[in-house]
Amino acid sequence: MLTCCRLLLWQVFLRLSFHVVTASMCRGGKDILASVRENSPTGQFIANISVSGDPRANAVRLCLSGVNADWFYLDGRTIRLNTSLSRVLDREVQGSVLVAELTCYEDDVMQSQFRILVKIGNENDNRPNFLQGTIRPFTINELTAVDSVIFTVRAVDADGDMIRYIIDKSSPDARFFRIDLPNSGNVVLDKPLDYETRSHLQLVIWAQESNTVDEFNTSALVTVNVEDGDDQYPHFLPCTPVAPGVPVCISPAYSANITHKHEDVILDFSPGPISAEDGDRGINTSLMFSIVSGDDRGRFVINNLTGELRLTRAVDDRKLTPDFALRVMVCQVDDRLKCSVASVTVRVLYENTFPPVFNRTTFKGFIIQSSSPVSIVCTYGNQVLQVQASDHDFADGLNPNIHYSLRPPSGLYQVTQRGIVIARTERLLASDRHVLQVVARDEESGEEVSASVDIEVLQRGQAVPRGVFHEQQMFGDVDSRLAGGIAVMILLMFLSALLILLLRTMKSQRSPTDPEGHIALEQPDETVSSLDISLSQGESSSRSEGLHGVQVDQSEETLHEQNDCQQPIRDQKQIND
Repeated sequence: MLTCCRLLLWQVFLRLSFHVVTASMCRGGKDILASVRENSPTGQFIANISVSGDPRANAVRLCLSGVNADWFYLDGRTIRLNTSLSRVLDREVQGSVLVAELTCYEDDVMQSQFRILVKIGNENDNRPNFLQGTIRPFTINELTAVDSVIFTVRAVDADGDMIRYIIDKSSPDARFFRIDLPNSGNVVLDKPLDYETRSHLQLVIWAQESNTVDEFNTSALVTVNVEDGDDQYPHFLPCTPVAPGVPVCISPAYSANITHKHEDVILDFSPGPISAEDGDRGINTSLMFSIVSGDDRGRFVINNLTGELRLTRAVDDRKLTPDFALRVMVCQVDDRLKCSVASVTVRVLYENTFPPVFNRTTFKGFIIQSSSPVSIVCTYGNQVLQVQASDHDFADGLNPNIHYSLRPPSGLYQVTQRGIVIARTERLLASDRHVLQVVARDEESGEEVSASVDIEVLQRGQAVPRGVFHEQQMFGDVDSRLAGGIAVMILLMFLSALLILLLRTMKSQRSPTDPEGHIALEQPDETVSSLDISLSQGESSSRSEGLHGVQVDQSEETLHEQNDCQQPIRDQKQIND
């Protein structure tokens, strides 16, 4: 029994003696403090192990453990970095320190344990990034004062670098903003805003490292929505801007026509109904209309909300009051100082029952080729061609409000307001034939009627045809029997004309009238020096007509007969080349 106990004690002694010898092989170790730069390659040296034993001996074993132990591996007495292509040491991801433990075993018995602290060195491998909440679209009022901070941008750099902010001057709207301090990110309004001109602004802001050699940067596009402010006056419609891109309108001149029979009616205006809108389109404040002047003691009243203008009582006498001039004002309901004024004209017209009419659909005219600037177009019998419309609303058939024009306008011909056609003779060629359309428009009622004018250009010295039959004989061959009949008729016409001439010599001299509605010219003793033409209707007025640079004076004297209607107009009032 005693022997067994002695044997056990001997074994315990031997074991304790063995451990003491082995423990000495893990002596000399200590905590490891080292550093490594991020993005270092695999196998990068970290530190050497200072234990006395050789880790390659069978009795000594070193082990790595801890949170970040997988970032290291042992190479004998050396600790190295454990990375790969897909596993890069990144300070911004792992943090600034790697922590692990080194344990020394002898015969699988832990003898000592040391801490490993590896500081990760920073490299400038990141660009600044804007915080999304600071570059979202912003909305500011157009009345915001200049030099106000309207928003602030923020960017962060994972490397902890200092950031400065720059507005890209090439941005389309960069002129409206500035950065007050480079590192603040405060964006300041530098110019006044105008919602009516620009309602959306955009600028590019750069965030750049200011304390590194690389000066990495990044950009962000910021949108600024301009909110409408009440800074515009109301304007009448339709709006005609004073200049392109300027939100200021010229008030239209409204006009309407009535007759003495109109009473208690809403007037229909041109270029449109009396209406207006708030100049601040994003606000659209309620408006109110009123008559400033010209209501003629309540003859005209206006709807304050719609702008409808009503005639309350009829016109007593058109001759005394041919038209009315009113001034209409529109104001904002919430601000009576924001107003605009427009002029309104109400014309009193004759009652229109009949439209103007021409006495024929086609008028025949002739012009002889000449070197003179302008000449009058003639018709059969060398008489002045007068294209005139009649209006049965007038006792004498003459409507003073009828305006004559060629449609389309011609560079060779012009029609006067008495219906006389004038040609630019020097630009005409013999044997030319022109068909014009003359339009007679009643300026009061707007009614129009048109007729064609068939004009032939004759050669110098060629006589103007005396009549339709004479023209047919000139320009076409006829059957012999038809020619004989025509000759007999011409003879009878000649005898009749001779008889009439004898009768007229016994009567007082009268101005002959053209059977086709045209007026003959007397044969003067000397050349007509200017175009003095009268319509022989007792009128006395004058009008000047322009023909592409040529201005001809037309007076109201009696039309005289002459042998040649194409006699050139030599004394012109004004020639503008």
